Amino acid sequence: MGSPPPLDNGPVLLDIINREDTMTQINEMAALDPQKYYRMPWSLSDNGIFWLEITSQCNLTCEGCYHENIKGSHKSLAAIEEEFKVIKRLRKVDSVSIAGGEPLLHPQILDIVKLVRRYGWKPIMNTNGLALTPELLRDLKKAGVFGFTFHIDTTQKRRDSQADTEPEHIALRQKLAEMVAKEGGMVCGFNQTVSEQTLGQVPDIVRWAEKYPDLINTMVFILFRTPGMSANFDFYAFGKKVNLYETYIKTAWGGNANLRAGHLVAKIREVDPLYEPAGYLNGTIEADQMKWTLATRIANGSRTFGFTSPGFMEFVQNFHHRFYGTWLSYASPALLHAGRSTLLFLGWGDSQMRKALFRFLLDPTAWFRRVHLQNFAIIQPVDLQADGRMSMCDSCPDITVHEGKLYWSCRLEEIKKFGTFVTAVPKIGSQTGARQEAEAVSRSGVV
Repeated sequence: MGSPPPLDNGPVLLDIINREDTMTQINEMAALDPQKYYRMPWSLSDNGIFWLEITSQCNLTCEGCYHENIKGSHKSLAAIEEEFKVIKRLRKVDSVSIAGGEPLLHPQILDIVKLVRRYGWKPIMNTNGLALTPELLRDLKKAGVFGFTFHIDTTQKRRDSQADTEPEHIALRQKLAEMVAKEGGMVCGFNQTVSEQTLGQVPDIVRWAEKYPDLINTMVFILFRTPGMSANFDFYAFGKKVNLYETYIKTAWGGNANLRAGHLVAKIREVDPLYEPAGYLNGTIEADQMKWTLATRIANGSRTFGFTSPGFMEFVQNFHHRFYGTWLSYASPALLHAGRSTLLFLGWGDSQMRKALFRFLLDPTAWFRRVHLQNFAIIQPVDLQADGRMSMCDSCPDITVHEGKLYWSCRLEEIKKFGTFVTAVPKIGSQTGARQEAEAVSRSGVV
């Protein structure tokens, strides 16, 4: 994008048209009223997940990634266990997201999985999948890994999948999902970062995922964020001005628009009109923002019967906390494949669930086919306010440990570089534009 325009105006005009199409997509947002949904009961001290970064080394360079890639930066087992002691003391959790960097590069990854199990948690591998082989997968299963979340999108330049669009990565996603399914007994999900440049490709990914609820248990769409996409700010740490734009880099891939959860909901509904969230986490400043948007589909491979209701999600969370002592974050494959039993025994609870049950009962071809529960999540990270305040995910599941304290994992680099979270101060003359942007979003009634 930084090269001079060609003499022929055709490509330039095409770029303008594409840009207009993208802006049309961005303006298509679903109105989300948090009062309709179940506010997840997770808190800082009692949550579903803990984020464990075992290394800063990675075998990929993702465009827009804020994590420093440091070769040989693997944490020792002793250091990891010290973090576990902090978590045991400060936070109840159901699952541990083992991340990096790239966690599969850690030479003691099998021992780490065993250690997570020993502490009574479910180990979830957050990986780009590049280093995963059938042999390593088998060893990880024996060590006790509960499941995988594969991060695959067009921010990456991969040797196993050359792609300029998200649909071109589907073959790779399919390969990894089938690898996990063949080994059996583990959950499988995919993360994908979404920007204004790739928003229009979301329906293709949803359409693919919905064809395989038996293979793909979870799809997570993470909205791209970087300070350069908002109004102009200066950043300060301990009263000293710092250059945050070296950490959170603005890229052409990321575009110029801060997407909201409503944009993704609108795109998913293009493929599945029945799509309806059930639970959410709101913002630390913006109470009307759904920062984590959670939905569970009830389906077989060819048909969506409906999505579980807020009341159903509330029942599941409270049941799990009452009998297991933690809020549920990852259900077992057996439970996710028991959608038919869920409908028959719990589908009478409220009108939304009854509609799904009746769609199932009125389709005799579905009676003897397995029905699955398939999760769709949208994460809307930090939102910079016009006055410089930062709205984070309230009760963030991806909290991590650093030097004995809990921090938001998405802003850990600030702690490492500056020793504190930075403060944003609008530059002179930028407040008006930021305020106008905020007022425009407010008038749209979309969150």
